[in-house]
Amino acid sequence: MSKLLEIKNLSVGFDTSSGMFMAVQGIDLSVEAREVLAIVGESGSGKSVAMLAVMGLLPKSATVTADSMTFDGHDMLTMTSKRRREIIGRDVAMIFQEPMASLNPCFTVGFQLEEVLRVHMKLDKKARRARAIELFKQVGIPTPEERLNSYPHQMSGGQCQRVMIAIAIACNPKLLIADEPTTALDVTIQKQILDLLVRLQAEHGMGLIMITHDMGVVAETADRVIVQYKGTKMEEADVLTLFEAPKSPYTRALLSALPENATGDRLSTVADFMKNEAANAGAVS
Repeated sequence: MSKLLEIKNLSVGFDTSSGMFMAVQGIDLSVEAREVLAIVGESGSGKSVAMLAVMGLLPKSATVTADSMTFDGHDMLTMTSKRRREIIGRDVAMIFQEPMASLNPCFTVGFQLEEVLRVHMKLDKKARRARAIELFKQVGIPTPEERLNSYPHQMSGGQCQRVMIAIAIACNPKLLIADEPTTALDVTIQKQILDLLVRLQAEHGMGLIMITHDMGVVAETADRVIVQYKGTKMEEADVLTLFEAPKSPYTRALLSALPENATGDRLSTVADFMKNEAANAGAVS
């Protein structure tokens, strides 16, 4: 398979009053068409920041550097901002963490979906409406003709997440980035959203990058996994290898914190595991 997205030596820093803070340091990353890549790690490990850098959505205080960043054979570091805007949202789309915060409360969900179709696909009003209804049906929103006229606050969290997915897949993107797509949803809705994403990825042949801290999601959906810690890539492996023979102490710490791996009355934390690993290493030396 050809690499759909390939990044080498990505670093992201933020200018602060205390100096430059490096949120991402020297990460290599690639994803192929029809592949599901999971990026996993604790909150603050730089998962979302790395993907926002790809999308060009970081604030001006961010400094993004990379040896190379190519999408579908196009150099994203040298392309014009106009060309990048044409690609982002059409060929590369992102589902953000909080649907209620991502959707504009002042406009109906139908308007926000149709705006994407107007800008990127140049569809007329009638065609936009028909496509919006089709997309709502595709993501499982009931009575789509009526729901298009709803405002975000009139819909549940799960329905708003489905709206975000509909917006993301509206232009049949080649790459979909899902940033914690099941955050703040109950377990039943989480399962439905994950199944929907995997089904859509298979049907459309998209590359899918799943950002998560949930190792259960990784086991269920991913082909390959990147583990990040403090902005650095700790390990990369196919999903079976990662769970059966993790190489990095941090990966083992994440796996040890799963409820099914609990020993005794208290569930180990990642910090506990890392402390024990360091103590054992000191004892051996």
